Amino acid sequence: MIDNFLRPAETASEMWADALRVLGTAGVVVALLLHGLTDAAIVAFALPGLMLPRFIGMRPWADTAISATLLVAAWSNVFDVYAQIWWWDIVVHALCAGSLATMTYLVLAHKGIVPSPTTPGVGAVGPVVLTVAFGLALGAVWEMIEWFGHAYLTEEIFVTLDDTIGDMAAGGLGALCADVLLAYGPQLLMPTALPMSESSESTSSR
Repeated sequence: MIDNFLRPAETASEMWADALRVLGTAGVVVALLLHGLTDAAIVAFALPGLMLPRFIGMRPWADTAISATLLVAAWSNVFDVYAQIWWWDIVVHALCAGSLATMTYLVLAHKGIVPSPTTPGVGAVGPVVLTVAFGLALGAVWEMIEWFGHAYLTEEIFVTLDDTIGDMAAGGLGALCADVLLAYGPQLLMPTALPMSESSESTSSR
C-alpha cells in the first residue's frame, strides 16, 4: 500500500487525482485563515479519505470521483450549502457513504481481513452485505461526531432526530448502490486483483 502511495503519477488522470489531494490539503489552511478553526477541522476531516484511494491503488476515475465527492461534502459545510438546499444533505450523505464504505472494504481486503471481491468463489452477497454494514456504521459514527460538535463546540451544527435518521438511511442506500459495483465489477475500481486472505486461499484450493 505504501508503494502505491509513493508511486509517481504516470497519466493525466492520475495527476488530476493527485491535484485534488493537494487542493484538499491546501484547503485546510485556506479554511483556517478565512473561516476559522471549526471549518478548518471539517475540511481536515476529509483528508484521510482523500489519501486512501492512492494507498489502495484505485483506478484514477474512481480516485478522482471519491476525492471530489469528499471535497464537495467538506466545503458544503463551510459555505452552508446544506442549509440552502434541503436535498443536498441527502445526496452528499449517499455519495460519501458509498465512497467510504467501498474504500473500507478494499482496505480490509488488502489486509486479508475480508475476502477480496476478485477472489474465485467469492459471491456478490458477502461483499454487498459487509459494505452496506460499513456504510451504516460510518454514518452512525458521523452522526455521533455531529452530535458532539453541536453539544460541546457550537450550536451552529444542525442536529435533529429526523435529520440523523434521514442521513443514516441515505448513507445506507448510497453504500448499497456503490457496493453492487464493488461486487459485480471490481475490475472497474481496481487495476489488479487484491491479495487473497488465507481463508479464501484455502477455500479456493479445495
